[in-house]
Amino acid sequence: MEDDNKLSYFFLGLGLGVAAGVLFAPKSGEETREFLTSKVNEGADLARRRALDLREQAIEKLERGKSTVQRHKDNLTAAVDAGRQAYRDAAGAPSAE
Repeated sequence: MEDDNKLSYFFLGLGLGVAAGVLFAPKSGEETREFLTSKVNEGADLARRRALDLREQAIEKLERGKSTVQRHKDNLTAAVDAGRQAYRDAAGAPSAE
């Protein structure tokens, strides 16, 4: 959540900086437009990189979750099998193996 806040503040600062730059620009209109275009492109690149990072983190967490679920499933299956075998041994029934 802190990263989202930092990103929001970054874009707010970027917007305020652009607005102040336009108001007090010592450059011509064309130079100012080029400057603004470059800043917008930088912001878009930053957002794209951040989105890729978040996607990679989500994929890692998903894979970790899948392996955890599989591990718990295997443990539960082993426990059930052990319980069945213990019941057979206690009941004196012949083993199904």
